[in-house]
Amino acid sequence: MASVTFEKAERRYPGAPTAAVNGIDLLIEDGEFMVLVGPSGCGKSTTLRMLAGLEEVTAGRILIGDRDVTGLAPKDRDIAMVFQSYALYPHMTVFENMEFSLKVNKAPKEERERRVKSAAALLGLTDYLDRKPKALSGGQRQRVAMGRAIVREPQVFCMDEPLSNLDAKMRVQTRTDIAKLQADLGATTVYVTHDQVEAMTMGDRVAVMNAGELQQVATPMELYSRPANLFVAGFIGSPQMNLLAAEVSGGLVRLGGYDVPVPAATLAKLPKDVTVGVRPEAFHVVPDGGLPVEVVVVEHLGSDSYVHGTVALGGGDRGSENPGRLVVRVSPRSEVARGDHLQVSVEPGDIHLFDTATGRRLTA
Repeated sequence: MASVTFEKAERRYPGAPTAAVNGIDLLIEDGEFMVLVGPSGCGKSTTLRMLAGLEEVTAGRILIGDRDVTGLAPKDRDIAMVFQSYALYPHMTVFENMEFSLKVNKAPKEERERRVKSAAALLGLTDYLDRKPKALSGGQRQRVAMGRAIVREPQVFCMDEPLSNLDAKMRVQTRTDIAKLQADLGATTVYVTHDQVEAMTMGDRVAVMNAGELQQVATPMELYSRPANLFVAGFIGSPQMNLLAAEVSGGLVRLGGYDVPVPAATLAKLPKDVTVGVRPEAFHVVPDGGLPVEVVVVEHLGSDSYVHGTVALGGGDRGSENPGRLVVRVSPRSEVARGDHLQVSVEPGDIHLFDTATGRRLTA
């Protein structure tokens, strides 16, 4: 296996006003499971395809280990790709699909058989080696596609949204299988997804992308507890972080009639307009003195319940209102119902502050 390094790597399409991938710098350690996540069109798949040699790098370079692969053909990069579609040969058995690349490269028959059987054992496919793809479930087909990559024993595995075609239950099971497999193999893996739950549960580190740029690269828990900017704060987490516009006035950060508990040392450095971020689980329902919330919907999920409500923000001397949406996690045994009015508060350590104008994080 080997590390992967992007050095100011850029992909710009002819005639496009902006770059699809705008000169990113990223180091993926040897044996690391790196997840690229972001909304559609953010450049994550393009980044993966640049690594695989399927997209031209128009500036900068990409290294696998110490080897510059920027100008090499895909077949010369020693990578294996798992695509969103299974792309299996329907007329071949599972065994034949998995050995195909080895056969093309004229690997000895004994070597092909050893690698295929070893990969099949890892993936739980030993009993299916004589079947055709049409006789397999979606999850089994995806495991065959992964097995085809594994038998090549590449330096880097590239996975482009491999779970998108699976149903919800199968997706949960298969992502667990992939994470365990990667840990067992110790393989350098670059995994692309738009699903932040996949990113948070699978990656050693996660690279969040937006508009062709890296927003933050960190462990899943660091992304959750210390998002670098408003985009990451709103993207990571399900339900997402509550982001509420507030004003700094008279030495206070105010949300409507609620004074947000912010340390004095932090207050002194704040701009006039800030955005307050609070995770749904950080709010506490209090009898009085909190932020008033009008309940619109209550989601009962068994182990948790989420109250979706609205709050009145801003106004100040002008008396105007800026209604905002709020999500609060409450006990599943709570009897909160639509139309109720609650008051919620938050501890100082659970507050995230962002500059509304620039989006950057303000709190340590």
